[in-house]
Amino acid sequence: MNKLSDIGLIGLAVMGENLVLNMESKGYSVSVYNRSTEKVDNFVNARGKGKNIQGTYSLEELVNSLERPRKVMMMIKAGGAVDATIEALLPLLDAGDIIIDGGNTHYPDTDRRVKVVESKGVHYIGAGVSGGEEGALLGPSIMPGGSKAAWPAVKPIFQSIAAKVEDGSPCCDWVGEDGAGHFVKMVHNGIEYGDMQLITEAYHIMKDLLELSADEMHEVFKEWNEQELDSYLIEITRDIMAFKDEDGEPLVEIILDKAGQKGTGKWTGITALDLGVPLTLIGEAVFSRCLSSIKDERVEASKILSGPKPQFEGDKKEFVKAIKDALFASKIVSYAQGYALMQAAAKENGWNLNYGGIALMWRGGCIIRSVFLSKIKEAFDNQSSLSNLLLDPYFKAAIDKAQNGWRKVVATAVMNGIPTPAFATALCYFDGYRSERLPANLLQAQRDYFGAHTYERTDKPRGEFFHTNWTGRGGDTASTTYNV
Repeated sequence: MNKLSDIGLIGLAVMGENLVLNMESKGYSVSVYNRSTEKVDNFVNARGKGKNIQGTYSLEELVNSLERPRKVMMMIKAGGAVDATIEALLPLLDAGDIIIDGGNTHYPDTDRRVKVVESKGVHYIGAGVSGGEEGALLGPSIMPGGSKAAWPAVKPIFQSIAAKVEDGSPCCDWVGEDGAGHFVKMVHNGIEYGDMQLITEAYHIMKDLLELSADEMHEVFKEWNEQELDSYLIEITRDIMAFKDEDGEPLVEIILDKAGQKGTGKWTGITALDLGVPLTLIGEAVFSRCLSSIKDERVEASKILSGPKPQFEGDKKEFVKAIKDALFASKIVSYAQGYALMQAAAKENGWNLNYGGIALMWRGGCIIRSVFLSKIKEAFDNQSSLSNLLLDPYFKAAIDKAQNGWRKVVATAVMNGIPTPAFATALCYFDGYRSERLPANLLQAQRDYFGAHTYERTDKPRGEFFHTNWTGRGGDTASTTYNV
């Protein structure tokens, strides 16, 4: 009889296989199952051969092969498949056993599943896992939430397989109740959308306005990766710029300009709208992908619509520095917005999120890993109640230093007809956030004029609402005051 395994994993796609190998390399025994049992045979007889990995061919066999409390991790497609697997697992498990969902699940689904599974006496963890194929194998960032009572049993495994920062701290810790883990992973992915869009805008300006070659841009990104923009995404962009196709030409220029997406950025934007948080940069990053996807329509439009022809006059090296400033300042805004969303969600859901700890979890293993995140951790370590990253002394100074270059880049791009939606919306957010007075007074007057929605006055105490009979034809009755 085989020795009982420490943990079981369902789903032997790329992430599942690599997580299993990661766990086994850290001394844990793993049982594996896949709906297509051929994958089980292929895995245990190839990559898993000779390792402490046990193949199973039914959920019942998988559950019976595990030490108690049983820990079953799902790495399967989000949605109905997760619900079906939970439904099949529950009759096989005992009180105190643990189900873990490591997929890209929408956090409200995890909220719901925690309640259902806990009602059966079983614990449930929704764990965001970031890092892609390489991260899963060598050390991902893991963001677990759900049934807090399950954490002690899972903690040693997760923290041993997670990426580590310089001092050895694991990029994994308990996030919070219910769907908090998957929520933080969702925000991570939204910020990832923003980071990628910002980098592509920098590339667009350098290519179409400065007319830099891919090799020249490779050198730019290489230099940036050795400075304050040091990050995984800048690093891979550096490498992409140097990669040549079979004919010796840059491969990046042969790739069709039509971006895909799997929905986590969209979820982040929708959640921000629901919570009333101005998540403008990530929203623009999502819409930019949508705009790119209508490639055929854009090709036809390009034959009809015209704009300025990009033409640069000046010092290219100096302008590249300004592009770096725009990228860095916009990145700060993106993270400030992402953290504002997490703070709003924590208040709405009663979660006690550790914002500095989240930055630590993102410092290694995940797609948005960067040296920049250590500054976010320091900001929240210094002031746990910080309302916005822009108000932290380090980030305020960084924005002040980058601001002139940032404005120059956005203005120059507009005058040359190069779209920079993320750079521009980040600057608009910054200018709006630092404004003591915005033109919303006129907007509220308009709302009161056509809908009697009332307004507050600057010369009266906050919380008192007034209505004006603007036309003389209306009455004194006002609409109910509320905000969605």
